[in-house]
Amino acid sequence: MTLHRIEEWQGGFAPPSKMFRGFEESRWQPHEHELVPDYHQAETGLIYGFLQSWLIDTGTEKILFDTGAGNDKERPGIPIFGGLQTDFLSRLRAAGFEPGDIDTVVCSHLHIDHVGWNTVRDEGGWKATFPNARYVLPLGDRACWDPEDETAEPSAVGKAVNAGVFEDSVRPLIDQDRVVWAESGFEVRPGIDLFAVAGHTPGHLAMRVLAKDDAALFVGDVLHHPIQIHNPDWNSQFCEDQDTARESRYSVLQEAAQRGALLVPAHFGGVHAVRIAREAGRFRPIYHPERLS
Repeated sequence: MTLHRIEEWQGGFAPPSKMFRGFEESRWQPHEHELVPDYHQAETGLIYGFLQSWLIDTGTEKILFDTGAGNDKERPGIPIFGGLQTDFLSRLRAAGFEPGDIDTVVCSHLHIDHVGWNTVRDEGGWKATFPNARYVLPLGDRACWDPEDETAEPSAVGKAVNAGVFEDSVRPLIDQDRVVWAESGFEVRPGIDLFAVAGHTPGHLAMRVLAKDDAALFVGDVLHHPIQIHNPDWNSQFCEDQDTARESRYSVLQEAAQRGALLVPAHFGGVHAVRIAREAGRFRPIYHPERLS
């Protein structure tokens, strides 16, 4: 299997004190030297992050994990991701792939910055960006974000930031009968399965890839930033269930450390993916020496 990183956007997002619930300066400061400049902008005080997708080419199947914010989307809840005009598809082609080459799209969860390139604007509304792909989406998130579901109860923050997302990036795929709804244990293909990491959203799924001599865990927004490896009790302000999000983070870090797996979060800057070591009951990142570009 080969892994390709397809970048959509990069930039400063928020100061850590606003991004993380439970933030304490005394627990940030000891690690700042390893975070500047790749993960934190000292001059602006903002966390530096990326929107990026991951493409796994198995040789017989091409799987795209998460699809960023997308172009032409109205995003009043997070304006920085609204009205984007990025060259994401050109970068996909530069990596050697056309949209029609993608066999499977997996979205870890149904947030604004993970489903955007599911669709592109068409004269009649929105059409599937990847015309030959099945879209594997987390069933547990549908009841949270579908505005037509009367039982949906997202938090006030979640409802605000995800305004319009289901309508333009998920509903069109449902209407076109392109969605496969998945739960924990779903096998994408032999050696690649999905597992539950609820908390950030109710149905959040991570993807475990087991190859002959290595493993990788694609964990979406279980972690937004390397500081959460040092402080796994710090949640983002966007986590729907704070306690469950912490439990999922600990579990993912533990598995990554035990397997020696490559941990691939959605938004890391720097080398974009890390290994995890556990020492004296604490986790620490091992920044992978080969930059994934």
